[in-house]
Amino acid sequence: MTLYFDNARLIDPESRMDDIGSLLVENGHIIDRDTPCPDKGERIDCDGKCLAPGIIDTGVKIGEPGERHKESFRTAGLAAAAGGVTTIVTRPDTMPAIDNPETLEFFIRRGAEATSINIAPLAALTRGRNGREMVEVGFLLDAGAVGFTDGDHVITDTKVMSRCLTYARSLGALVIGHPQEPGLSSGASVTSGKFASLRGLPSVSAMAERMGLERDIALVEMSGVRYHADQVTTATALPTLTRAKADGLDVTAGISIHHLTLNEFDVEGYRTFFKLKPPLRSEEDRLAMIEAVRTGVIDIVSSMHTPQDEESKRLPYEEAASGAVGLETLLPAALRLYHSEHLDLPTLFRAMSFNPAKRLGLPGGRLSKGAPADLVLFDPDTPFVMDRFKLQSKSKNTPYDGQRMQGRVRGTWVAGKQVFGA
Repeated sequence: MTLYFDNARLIDPESRMDDIGSLLVENGHIIDRDTPCPDKGERIDCDGKCLAPGIIDTGVKIGEPGERHKESFRTAGLAAAAGGVTTIVTRPDTMPAIDNPETLEFFIRRGAEATSINIAPLAALTRGRNGREMVEVGFLLDAGAVGFTDGDHVITDTKVMSRCLTYARSLGALVIGHPQEPGLSSGASVTSGKFASLRGLPSVSAMAERMGLERDIALVEMSGVRYHADQVTTATALPTLTRAKADGLDVTAGISIHHLTLNEFDVEGYRTFFKLKPPLRSEEDRLAMIEAVRTGVIDIVSSMHTPQDEESKRLPYEEAASGAVGLETLLPAALRLYHSEHLDLPTLFRAMSFNPAKRLGLPGGRLSKGAPADLVLFDPDTPFVMDRFKLQSKSKNTPYDGQRMQGRVRGTWVAGKQVFGA
C-alpha cells in the first residue's frame, strides 16, 4: 500500500525540521521525503496542516485486568487514536499487577485483539508492587516488557531497591522510578505553601521530590543501571537531575502535560479533577519545568493517563482518587506551550515522540527513511471548548473540561493504516 502525503507542514523532531514538504509511505514504512508523487497509491492533501511522528505516550494506565470499568483496551485505543497517540507505554498497576510472564502475555494478547494502537508494556519491579521481592526480570524481558517500575509505590527498603537495580543492570533493563520521599508524601493531596494552608488541605513539601530523586540517583551511581524518573515536577529537583546527567549517568526524566500547563491555584474550589500525583506545583515550578523541557534537562512529556470513575472523584478533595485522563488531551494541551511561544513544535514532538522512542528502544518517533509510518496529521490552530463527555475514554476525569483549547487531530496512522480521521 502506497500513501503520498502532499502539501504537509512536516514536523521532524530528529532533525528539528519544521517545513512544508511531502512524505512517501509504502507497506507501512516511510520511504522518502519531498519526492514526486507516484502514479500508484493514494494521495493525501494535507492542506498545509502539520504532519508529525505519532505520539508515544508513556505511563498509560489500562484497566485490564481488574478495573475494566475505568478503561479498557478498546476505549484507550480509541482515545489514543483521536489524540494522535500511536504507541501507548502501559503501566503495570493492574489488578493483579503485571509481575509475571503469564500476566504480561495475557496483557499483550488482549491489547493486540482490542486495538490497532501499538502497545509497549512496562512490568512491575517487585512482586505485587509491594517492594519486597524482585520479579523475574529476564523472563519478563523475554515476554515483551520494555521496562520495569512499581509506579507510585515507592520501594522504601533501599537494600531491596539496590538489588533490583543491580540485577536490572546486568540484563540491560530500564528501570523507571517515582521520585518521592514516601514518608513525607503519605496522605498529601497538594503542595505545601500558603495556598495549601489557606485551603486546609494535607500537603507535601516540594523537597520530598528532591529527596526521592537524590536517593535514586545515588543508587544509579552505585549500580550503573539505566534509569528514568517518571515525573520530575519541581525546580528544587532540577540541580540533582542536571548533575546526574553531567556526571555521565544513564538517567532521563519525564513530566506530565498537566504539570506543564496547570498550577496549584487550579485546585481552587476543591475540584478533584485537578488532584494528581504528584500534586500540582507552583507557577514558578511550572515555568522552570517548561524551560527544562526546552533545554533537554527533562526528556519526555506524557499524559500519565490515569482514568478514575465518578465514584472515585466525587469525594472530599483529600479522599478523592488521584489522576486524570490524558490520551486525547495531550496534544491540544501541549499546543498551549506552542501558542504561548514557550516551545516550538519540533521540541514538543522531540519530548512526546522521539525521546520516548529512543529511551525505550522503539522504532518510531521520527520521519526518516525506514521508520514506521506511525503519523499524526493535525491543525494546531483550530479552537474548541473541551467537553469531557465527548472523550473516547470510559472515564471522563479531565482537568481541562470546559476550557478553551487549540489544536485538532485530523488523522492518525499506525504502520500506514489510518486508525482515525476527522
